[in-house]
Amino acid sequence: MGRWKGVVALLLAGFLLAASGCRHTSDEQRVREAIAAVAQAAQAGDARAVVAPIEDDFDGNAGALDRSALRNMVRLLALQQASIGVHPGPITIDTRGSRIVASFVVTLTAGSRALPDRVGIYQVETAWREDSGAWRCYHASWKQVM
Repeated sequence: MGRWKGVVALLLAGFLLAASGCRHTSDEQRVREAIAAVAQAAQAGDARAVVAPIEDDFDGNAGALDRSALRNMVRLLALQQASIGVHPGPITIDTRGSRIVASFVVTLTAGSRALPDRVGIYQVETAWREDSGAWRCYHASWKQVM
């Protein structure tokens, strides 16, 4: 029994040291990480991961795209074995009460694996709200700038 007390004490001490070294990730950083995760998932053709941080009531460009249509678009590109490139630029974060607005420019490419046949540069604004401890996108608007 004495040996177990030592093991428990050692584990508890290790946990306390690890917990004291943990840093709280800011809400802004969590939104940045979510945007990066969506970009990576889109490039991988993983439709489920693309929509993971997207709210069920998501509204894209005033009704032009909802959560289901976004998921289906990524699925279709993956089925066509199209290469998807998603390259967001620096993200500007604006906290508005309990909401966050993240703005950035993104370059999108699609096409064959060798060379993309479609390229677009878009100005994007996304709106996020916290839901059960996770930041989720509920609105996005974009316009092509090139």
